[in-house]
Amino acid sequence: PPLHSLVKYDQPVLVSTTKDKKSRGMGKTKKGPLPPVEAKPGLTQTEDILNSILPPREWTEDGQLWVQYVSSTPATRLDVITLQERLDQQLQQRQARETGICPVREELYAQCFDELIRQVTINCAERGLLLLRVRDEMRMTIMAYQTLYESSIAFGMRKALQTEQGKSDMEARIQQLESERKELERQVAEWRTKCEAVEKREGERRVGEEKKHGEEVAYLNRANKQLKQQLDKFLAPEKK
Repeated sequence: PPLHSLVKYDQPVLVSTTKDKKSRGMGKTKKGPLPPVEAKPGLTQTEDILNSILPPREWTEDGQLWVQYVSSTPATRLDVITLQERLDQQLQQRQARETGICPVREELYAQCFDELIRQVTINCAERGLLLLRVRDEMRMTIMAYQTLYESSIAFGMRKALQTEQGKSDMEARIQQLESERKELERQVAEWRTKCEAVEKREGERRVGEEKKHGEEVAYLNRANKQLKQQLDKFLAPEKK
């Protein structure tokens, strides 16, 4: 049997048994479409509208086909209060979430709305059909948002995977650049050491050359002075 619903149904009706189906199916070689469910005798227009809005429930139990039609009994104020209490009780028993996406809460509120449509349809069929349009539009909107949510989740997952892949590539690139930087720093240090050695060697050579040049200048100055003195001595007697 189906699970308990917040929608009010009549007592289930036995439609057929497995033996009846077998006896009707004797001699048939090709399986045809299932026969329509037997309608309740003396259906009124309101009951017909109710069955179109809320189709009867069918199930098989012990080889017997059972059908349960939605109730056409008008609802009282007590029925509405009972519906609210049953809704709160089911929400608590089935541990529905108070916020966020919750399939249990969505199912229970959908059943509650269907029961309200049933109650309204019995009093005014046109109002019930209008509520049916509102319900279907609301479900279509929710399905559209759900599809959009699922597609956004898939898009986010793809972006996350692309980001992870790009992150790995960037990390590998960073490691490569770090290795290149260290190699360049090593080369810079090596060339700096060579430059310092060359500057030191050239500085020492320049100091030596300056010293040698100074000594040569001093030697030439002394030689020049001596030659000048000798020249003066040589020319001194002739002046007398």
